[in-house]
Amino acid sequence: MIYERIQKGRFLKRPNRFIAKIEINGKEEMVHVKNTGRCAELLVPGAEVYVRKSESAGRKTGWDLISVRKADRLINMDSQVTNKVVQEWIEAGRWFKDVKIVRPEVTYKNSRFDLYVEYEEKKAFIEVKGVTLEEEGVVKFPDAPSERAVKHLKELEEAVQDGYEAYVFFVVQMKGVRYFTPNRRTHKEFADVLAEAVETGVQVIAKDCFVTEDSIAIADEVPVVLTNPQLYEAPELLVEWYRERKRDLPWRHHVNAYRVWVSEIMLQQTRVEAVKPFFERFMTELPTVKDLAEAPEDKLLKLWEGLGYYNRVRNMQKAAQKIEEEYAGKFPENYEEIKALPGIGNYTAGAISSFAYGIPKPAVDGNVLRVVSRLLASDEDIMKASVRTKIENAIEPVIPEDAASDFNQGLIELGAIVCVPNGEAKCEICPLTGICEAKRLGIQNELPVKKKAKARRIEERTVLIFKDGDHVAIRKRPDKGLLAGMYEFPNLDGKLTMDEVTAYSKSIGLAPIRVKKLRNAKHIFSHIEWHMTAYEVIVDELEKNCKEEMIFAHPEEIQKEYSMPSAFSAWKVK
Repeated sequence: MIYERIQKGRFLKRPNRFIAKIEINGKEEMVHVKNTGRCAELLVPGAEVYVRKSESAGRKTGWDLISVRKADRLINMDSQVTNKVVQEWIEAGRWFKDVKIVRPEVTYKNSRFDLYVEYEEKKAFIEVKGVTLEEEGVVKFPDAPSERAVKHLKELEEAVQDGYEAYVFFVVQMKGVRYFTPNRRTHKEFADVLAEAVETGVQVIAKDCFVTEDSIAIADEVPVVLTNPQLYEAPELLVEWYRERKRDLPWRHHVNAYRVWVSEIMLQQTRVEAVKPFFERFMTELPTVKDLAEAPEDKLLKLWEGLGYYNRVRNMQKAAQKIEEEYAGKFPENYEEIKALPGIGNYTAGAISSFAYGIPKPAVDGNVLRVVSRLLASDEDIMKASVRTKIENAIEPVIPEDAASDFNQGLIELGAIVCVPNGEAKCEICPLTGICEAKRLGIQNELPVKKKAKARRIEERTVLIFKDGDHVAIRKRPDKGLLAGMYEFPNLDGKLTMDEVTAYSKSIGLAPIRVKKLRNAKHIFSHIEWHMTAYEVIVDELEKNCKEEMIFAHPEEIQKEYSMPSAFSAWKVK
């Protein structure tokens, strides 16, 4: 599109949406503004503008505003030209093949769409939107609420259902932008309806333009980010930060799928510093999948002692055995196959896939849920599985294929040491501060929303430390249920008195010499809380007379050979 009779001017002010006062050749002129958007960031006093002399004799405004210079970028503001440049582009064969008809301003039901095209054996409606709002290389539409634009989107959806192709073509009236996104701050409904329209088959395209003082032409494709532009911006910032600031952790050395797997299972609900010695010990004792698959249960549980959630290590062994049987001992390299292993869910599968193999799959843990909730200023409850899935789906498309590991670990690292919980976010050192919506709104300390879990069930238990000289009684728990297969001090339901403990001891064939009250203790499991009363019971000939199935061992032997859960760590025996 070529303009004639172009003149340079200087913007003075804009009395209303349709009129601007511009200095042309040293004289103040009334100029018609062919763009009803706000354009407040463009039309600032003193801005360099380009205007066209009107052909209409006797018109109150003898000029039309065509373009404005913003910094080093020239931006076309003529909202009436966008349909023409798209039509020219189509007719030049730059989009559709075998074009038969290109017709402007075609009525369909209650809407008048900008272009109607027939090509090959297909029919398409195209709604054209001119884009002039630019912020730091990001272009947005609309710059003011537009109910008409929402109405057109909904009717494009109807056209798709009626068998037409339907497009929204965003003509970015400038060059050198980074991406396009709907302006959610200005008109949230438009952004939501646009995303909905895409899901129903409406296609979105954005192209920038070559713009000069007297011309505009369609140029190159611009990336379209329909939702969560903050996530689109995050990878470059986050990857660079992670590579410079990541902590030196043992599982980040000599990275392979087995080491990643073991560390991630250990890190579930356990602090990083606490995991380090457990990881080193486990790797020393069971350095390969084969070693884990073949380890005796008692050794396995002893290595896990202190980490809790012992079913996790049992599932790890089942998974190792499956790897040995079905994959000849080689850890699978496919996300779905990894996820199919016992005890591995979305997070762990994503961590192994991305950390060890560079597969762009999300690894969403509590840290990531918190970071993303703040980044997007989301008030959705992160305790809901549906919200976790939504965040996984939002993250996956933005994971850089060449930096999947660093991106995923960067999100986790950021949540662990910067975007920390309990209202203590360290925004001043966060690499994402500039794009964080919660920070912009000042609500970062109010997020994420995390509704309280149901109260744990309280169970009263009485723990008995039977001692005979330097030997102590322990017993193995059942193979199923809480703390399955581990060893424990004998214990009973309820809160027993000293007399009841004495009576129980006698009932199992023991002869109490002295019963001593020990300190009470409490242990919290995920859904149960034990409140424990404890007694030391000195007996005679413990092993000889006891009718219950127990093991009688020296404390050093217990410490070395038998896996005792931390629930009983309050009573150290010597």
